[in-house]
Amino acid sequence: MTIEDDDDQAASPSRQRKIIHIDMDAFYASVEQRDNPDLRGKPVAVGGSRERGVVAAASYEARKFGVRSAMPSVTAKRQCPDLIFVKPRFEVYKAVSQQIREIFAEHTPIIEPLSLDEAYLDVTENLQSIPLARDVALAIRAKIKEVTCLNASAGISYNKFLAKLASDHRKPNGQYVITPEMGPAFVETLPVGKFHGIGPASSAKMNALGLYTGLDMRNQSLEFMQTNFGKAGVYYYWISRGVDNREVRADRIRKSVGAENTFFTDLTEFDTMVAELQPLIDKVWQHCEDKGARGRTVTLKAKFSDFDIITRSRSLPVAVSSRAELQRVSVALLQNETPFSKPIRLLGISLSSLQADQAEPQLGLPI
Repeated sequence: MTIEDDDDQAASPSRQRKIIHIDMDAFYASVEQRDNPDLRGKPVAVGGSRERGVVAAASYEARKFGVRSAMPSVTAKRQCPDLIFVKPRFEVYKAVSQQIREIFAEHTPIIEPLSLDEAYLDVTENLQSIPLARDVALAIRAKIKEVTCLNASAGISYNKFLAKLASDHRKPNGQYVITPEMGPAFVETLPVGKFHGIGPASSAKMNALGLYTGLDMRNQSLEFMQTNFGKAGVYYYWISRGVDNREVRADRIRKSVGAENTFFTDLTEFDTMVAELQPLIDKVWQHCEDKGARGRTVTLKAKFSDFDIITRSRSLPVAVSSRAELQRVSVALLQNETPFSKPIRLLGISLSSLQADQAEPQLGLPI
């Protein structure tokens, strides 16, 4: 999770916000099951081949076996022998996502998409004049079901952090409300690893400091949290108290964009690796063109045949201005590591420190 620019979490908003977090249930897999009746009720993984690759999404039938996104396909198949692998159809997912965004826009213009399948909505003043945010969420979920035949879960609260937690609370196909009266108590029993924005490394560090729950964090001073976690410590300090005054940002721009591919046959030749980078560079640059965004940090990711991973980055003084420049830096990062000591099974390219292209009007994500 990116910690956004609102450093002063303690500052009170001018009014009580009503925020909904909508999260589609097993989105990619659910689209595949919708479109192919033979897949319904069966464990499905969207992603790489049975032998290689990574699971991009798993149906709830597959999750019962412990299959999850980002899991190597070979591991997923071992845990669920009947797992059915389906090739991703991202153009279809994007089209369905656009249908969902249009439903959001019937209720509020203040929409902050996080990905194709989830978004924050500020419905403090909604376009349908529905008094209760929970009823707005019910209406949105019902319309999504009607239009797409897919299920969505929703979390409703007075801030983004708690709305995100609430949407996970009644999954799949449910919703949950965390009121201002409930917020601090809801957080205090939560394991730190369940806090959105606290990853495995931060969770382990907290455990080493004796912090296991929200209450443990809440019992610490702001100085203690800042000393041990820097800027993020301020965020942790306030969310452990149920306080998060970040606004839903309709003009939110992604901080990074990347693409990667796992190869059916391990790569050993430099020229072959350069060739395989081309469609990844195309995909990253196309996003930049579509969104009017530019970035200045290029990162190369390589995963070896034994699953070891390295990343190499280069930050430029100014943003990358063309696809040719992105290719030049990407290939240079690759060349600096050549020859590799082991065969390569995956390559990835990402561009970060994104900002709006100053040569064009600032573009927000589509709603």
